[in-house]
Amino acid sequence: MITPAYPPKPVPGDKVAVLSPSSGLPGLFPLPYELGLRRLREDFGLVPVEYPASRRMGATARERADDLHAAFADPEIKAVFASIGGDDQLTVLPLLDRELIRSHPKPFFGSSDNTNLLLVLRNLGIVGYHGSCVMTELGRPGALAPLTAESLRAALFTSGPYELRPAERYRDVDRPWEDPATFASEPATRPGGGWHWHGPARVVEGRTWGGNVEILSWLLMADKEIERDPAAYEGQVLFLETSEEMPAAEEVFRILRSMGERGMLERFPALLMGRAKAWSFDRPLDEAGGRRFAQEQREAVLRALAAYAPRTTAVFDVDLGHTDPQLVIPYGGLARVDGVARRITVTY
Repeated sequence: MITPAYPPKPVPGDKVAVLSPSSGLPGLFPLPYELGLRRLREDFGLVPVEYPASRRMGATARERADDLHAAFADPEIKAVFASIGGDDQLTVLPLLDRELIRSHPKPFFGSSDNTNLLLVLRNLGIVGYHGSCVMTELGRPGALAPLTAESLRAALFTSGPYELRPAERYRDVDRPWEDPATFASEPATRPGGGWHWHGPARVVEGRTWGGNVEILSWLLMADKEIERDPAAYEGQVLFLETSEEMPAAEEVFRILRSMGERGMLERFPALLMGRAKAWSFDRPLDEAGGRRFAQEQREAVLRALAAYAPRTTAVFDVDLGHTDPQLVIPYGGLARVDGVARRITVTY
């Protein structure tokens, strides 16, 4: 297996690509997208450059792959941001010119369906960054969440260790993107409650692998980008999160069970489990209902670990994935999970 390396970092004033490798939702919901672009310019001093499919719903997989190739090949582009996720980035993977991307390594930021590209980059030997889509994190209503901004700034512009810390408050309830009033005030938040540690109190250091649980299950089914030899995952740090589609606890268990049956799960000595997204427009749970949903999901993960990886140190409710604030996780980069001091440090 190739050991991933960190690509060169941008500096303020540099151009960065903004692409839609999954879905052209910026064309349907311009308000969070334009806000995210403005924050890239004003808060981070970067110059966002859009591509032909960035705002186009229904762009073909070939068109989206062409945008990626153009962004990675352009020497003036110093980093690449996904506008948002989606559900069919899997179809872009066979069209990628991997040698072109390998020859022009750049920091790529995205989450959710962008798990696909992050895994491709990792397999090409390039560290990517799980987090900070333009519409969701950078386009947050009200102000940019301080923890999100701090984590993104460190990942973008610095190299070295960065200690993650739990959010004191978090947002779970969304408001409609088509309504300008959504962006005029701060969203409601809930108490964070801290992280929850399970398993052996030990220190684990390794490179990260994982992402969105549902996307990983599709990659496993399609037999794409997943190492078949379980030994390839030995000693690495697994991180997982679930989406706003709110998969049932039993479904999460079944996915992890499948990873266990492949011999993968037991190879990871540490797991960082993102805070469960427990509200959606289709399923608007109240706060008590959200707590039950998250607890059921945690129990499902623990059941899978008990069956297949009882020695794994697990941390739940880490602020990664479909949550706000959102911490950036270096995909294929180094992470240190200290179960003794109960601290998590990543290397950007």
